[in-house]
This record gives sequence, structure tokens and C-alpha cells, in this order.
Amino acid sequence: MKESGEQSIHSDHHSGIEHSDRQSHHSEKEKKNLITRLNRIEGQIRGVKGMIEKDTYCDDVLNQIAAVQSALNSVGRLLLENHMKSCVIERIEQGEHEVIDEMLVTIKKLMK
Repeated sequence: MKESGEQSIHSDHHSGIEHSDRQSHHSEKEKKNLITRLNRIEGQIRGVKGMIEKDTYCDDVLNQIAAVQSALNSVGRLLLENHMKSCVIERIEQGEHEVIDEMLVTIKKLMK
């Protein structure tokens, strides 16, 4: 049985991504913005795949990959900002100071 504030983590064996029971607090506007950005990135990824299938000049492919990475970093920064302004503050106010260590681990992953 979980204690208050404790979370369980589930692993998605198909994607290798871990999921917690916690949910975010995105407004519909924020969610729509994130989905729009991710859809655009998804299209860019398909474009990179197509470039490779068509034997496009490597430098052109690499430049497109850099654009995709920049777009993903932008989504990550936006999510991080929203997370810190909502979830992190809320958890600190509830006395869950371990959220700071969680954030540090996440930030290290984002900065790789």
C-alpha cells in the first residue's frame, strides 16, 4: 500500500519509458501548444527518415537533426518551466522536499 506522497512507477516495455502515477497540471492551452510542437517534431523526424532513405547529403541530414534536437529542447524547457511553477511548488508547499532531488536528476538528464 502506498503512503501519502509516494508514487509507483510503471515501465512501458515497448518504449523503455517509465511512467509514474502522478499527473501534471497542464491547462488545455498549454497541452495544445505542447501537442502542436510535438506533432511538428514528429513530422521533422519523418522528414529525416525520408532524407536518409533518399540518400540525402549527410550535412543536410545532420542540419535537420540539429533542428529536431533544438525543437525537442524547446519543448523540454517549456515543460520544465511549467513543472517548476506548478507541481514542484505544490509539492514543496506540502512538505515533499525530495522533489528538489527529483528535479536535479531530471535537469541532469535534460542537459546531456
